[in-house]
Amino acid sequence: MRIGIPRETKTLEGRVALVPAAAGDLVRHGHEVWIERDAGLKSGFADDDYAALGVHIAPDAAALYERGELIVKVKEPIEGDLAHLRDDHLLFCYLHLAPEPALTKRLLDIGLTGIAFETVELDNGELPLLAPMSVIAGKIAVQVGTHYLHQPLGGKGKLLGGLPSTERGKVVVFGAGQAGGASAALAAAGGANVVVFEKRQDRRDEMMRLGNNVTALYPYDDIVAREVAGADLVIGAVLVTGAVAPHVVSRRMMAAMEDGSVLVDISIDQGGCFETSRPTTWKEPTYVEEGVTHFCVTNMPGAVPQTSSQAICAAILPWVNRLAQGNWRDSQPLLRGVNVEAGKLVHPALQSLKL
Repeated sequence: MRIGIPRETKTLEGRVALVPAAAGDLVRHGHEVWIERDAGLKSGFADDDYAALGVHIAPDAAALYERGELIVKVKEPIEGDLAHLRDDHLLFCYLHLAPEPALTKRLLDIGLTGIAFETVELDNGELPLLAPMSVIAGKIAVQVGTHYLHQPLGGKGKLLGGLPSTERGKVVVFGAGQAGGASAALAAAGGANVVVFEKRQDRRDEMMRLGNNVTALYPYDDIVAREVAGADLVIGAVLVTGAVAPHVVSRRMMAAMEDGSVLVDISIDQGGCFETSRPTTWKEPTYVEEGVTHFCVTNMPGAVPQTSSQAICAAILPWVNRLAQGNWRDSQPLLRGVNVEAGKLVHPALQSLKL
């Protein structure tokens, strides 16, 4: 099969879907692999690194999409990509269509088959292609939250870990999956007092084992309101596979927070889990509502493309191999990942989407 790897064009996105070693493996399996010029540059991989392993270099996006049958990229297609996609393309990437009816409509009009990384689901409910980026986003959430608490950036001027003679900062995390768990672990390791809201008992147990400075609670509304009001940093990592994220923090709750506090919404790719959330970019990452800094960047892992590209590539390569072999419809996890095909919405979570 002819596999195409385009250059990512989302604002300040540095990732590449397949690193040279992985692309070389596909070549050795008999596939014709093309990569757009400089697609791997921001991740630290030059065109020569790919060419040395038998990968063809396409001079531009038009040539790349013309050659490719299976298009493997990281982020959802935007205007430049949409102009080149065809109905015979098999698109494999993050799609996050639930909060994006306009993009969904474009993909339906094109008629291609779109398999979303975030909805490839194992029999046990695990999402193997979402997990690595979730962990990275969870870590970044704590890093940027700590950063924006600095007074010169509009923060309240509080050091989360504290030190003798000062209070520890307080971090509230919603969700104890891959992203929320990573946030809680990093915040706890840094010395903050951490409260994690999670509905699943097994995950609450796991969070409690992180340390004596971690409390895991069921998200009753009144307790959520109380804990959010006293938080310095609130991180949202709530996920319903393929669907728009539910709101777990209302404007009223957020307004009770101290000015200079910070909200980081990891769920923003699926519409956001705070009532006041709206998508931002790494170019303009924050805005202020009710005196609270909001960080809602839709491609958080794109800020660390060397790490992210290596992680996502290791996760997706076996599935790319399966897609390229042509017998992928025998794979239930890949079938669960299909979002759109031949002009129709396929994934159950998208069936109610108003286009």
